[in-house]
Amino acid sequence: MNIMIDVIYRQQIQPSDADAISAIVKSSGFFSAEEINIAVELAQEKLELAGDSSYHFLFAEKSNQVIGYTCWGPIPATKDSFDLYWIAVRKDLCGRGLGKALLLETEKLISAAGGRRVYVDTSSRKQYQPTRNFYESCGYRQAAFLEEFYAQDDGKIIYLKILK
Repeated sequence: MNIMIDVIYRQQIQPSDADAISAIVKSSGFFSAEEINIAVELAQEKLELAGDSSYHFLFAEKSNQVIGYTCWGPIPATKDSFDLYWIAVRKDLCGRGLGKALLLETEKLISAAGGRRVYVDTSSRKQYQPTRNFYESCGYRQAAFLEEFYAQDDGKIIYLKILK
């Protein structure tokens, strides 16, 4: 089964998306309860503030179910730099190209909004090696490493991609 057939993308957030985000992020098994709460809080802020929120979302749906999403926004006090805060795909659908497709669609939206530089960060823990491989395979390069940022033996790796 080709997961990419019949995938629909939408940017408009809906009240049910907070629960979908929680389920998707939980399914990864990577994130703490605090991190999951942060992902949901960003969605709740967007729902409450709508256009006044600096967070933007892209949802991938199949058969009217959210199967992946991204969250991004402009970096304050910069001219054309954006942060990619979240990219997550339902765990049972990982490795089928949905993450790359979501990232490509998100980069197009960032570019259309005047973005030229996209930053994303992740943990240096061994568990996150597949995540780092994913970003590198999508054209991101390591721009910085902050030792023990999250905790002892858990640094922050910042990736950068310059959009054309």
